[in-house]
Amino acid sequence: MALNYVFIGFFGIAFVMALYQYFANGVDIFSALVQRTFHDAELGAEICIGFIGVFTLWMGIMKIGEHGGAIRILSRLVAPFFNRIFPELPKNHPVFGSMIMNFSANMLGLDNAATPMGLKAIKELQELNPDKETASNAQIMFLVLNTSGLTLIPISILALRFKKLSANASLPEFAGMELASQSTDVFVPILITTFFSTLVGIITVSIFQKINLLKPVVIAYLGTLSLIVSGIIWHFSALPQEDVQSQSTLIAGVVLMSFIIGFIGLGIKNKINVYDSFLDGAKEGFSSAIKIIPYLVGILVAIGLFRECGALDLFLDGIRWVIGLFTNSTEFVDALPTAIMKPLSGGGARAAMLESMDAFPLKESGGVLVESFPSFLSGVFQGSTETTFYVLAVYFGSVGIKNTRYALVAGLLADFAGIIAAIIISYLFYAY
Repeated sequence: MALNYVFIGFFGIAFVMALYQYFANGVDIFSALVQRTFHDAELGAEICIGFIGVFTLWMGIMKIGEHGGAIRILSRLVAPFFNRIFPELPKNHPVFGSMIMNFSANMLGLDNAATPMGLKAIKELQELNPDKETASNAQIMFLVLNTSGLTLIPISILALRFKKLSANASLPEFAGMELASQSTDVFVPILITTFFSTLVGIITVSIFQKINLLKPVVIAYLGTLSLIVSGIIWHFSALPQEDVQSQSTLIAGVVLMSFIIGFIGLGIKNKINVYDSFLDGAKEGFSSAIKIIPYLVGILVAIGLFRECGALDLFLDGIRWVIGLFTNSTEFVDALPTAIMKPLSGGGARAAMLESMDAFPLKESGGVLVESFPSFLSGVFQGSTETTFYVLAVYFGSVGIKNTRYALVAGLLADFAGIIAAIIISYLFYAY
């Protein structure tokens, strides 16, 4: 229901803005809006087709884990905690393993691997859902934890920033100058911000569902996670900048390959036909990739119109004006397009981050090149939250859920908490 209003609202705002620009400013934007709908519709289909191989692979790997017993082992590891925050699910249910695989891929910044695992988890949760058209409490908790986006190693963001900062530093006007900024500067701010956002997501949904989080088991698991996050911060903060990205990439690769080899090894040990199990899951992955095309096309087109009509720019101008009434420190507003686009579209947020890095490029400071604050903050925003609207539309759409209840509200609250935390933490960590 919430996505229905969002979908209608984006189209309505785009049409009203187009009318205003035509009659007030004499600008014919209607043709641009139509072209944008065609472009984004084609883009949505291309994304799904491009994901077919990834979906097929990972759903096949997950089926090996399911038949071989690996998912059962993962379920037992997280069961004490998940039994408390998912009280309506049967204890030690295999879906816990699918969820932890999805969370693990998200923590490693592996978006392509996380999506098929998330689709498998939401499908298993749907099998336990008594009302097939209404989101269950368990599905909402899972979606909000997914969209809060706890990221331990933001590989894709570090790689994108490395390419863009290197390209900007190679411009003729910066010839011969040393680049002091590093692509990994955002690593610790992202880790802290996403951890805070995840906590807010858990607390928000627990309030809606009347779940008591002040239990020894819950506190022990959250405390352990806090120690792990603190340890990662300490370890990477002590590394030379040039080693952060290489080590994070190595760790992510080792963890992911360990999952795959572990699944296959357990399958061999338990004497299952590993290849046949892979094929069973791969077929499910193929059909899932095709099934989500309508939902992805719909949300991408709506978001594209909202951006193309100028509503996003108008909104930012309004925020800048309000902030300017109280302080002259409005530079963070220049990075907000990334924060606003991230809940709407992962691709849109990446484009906004790169645009911010181009619009507010490197600057000379003390004889070296440093990154501007809007560029730095846009990198933190990119890693602070997940694509809430995309996840809700695709995940719920894939299992036919029409009534999302308070899932969107809870997800956006976690996103908003992440945005505020990102701004505060970035001011603390920005050293230039």
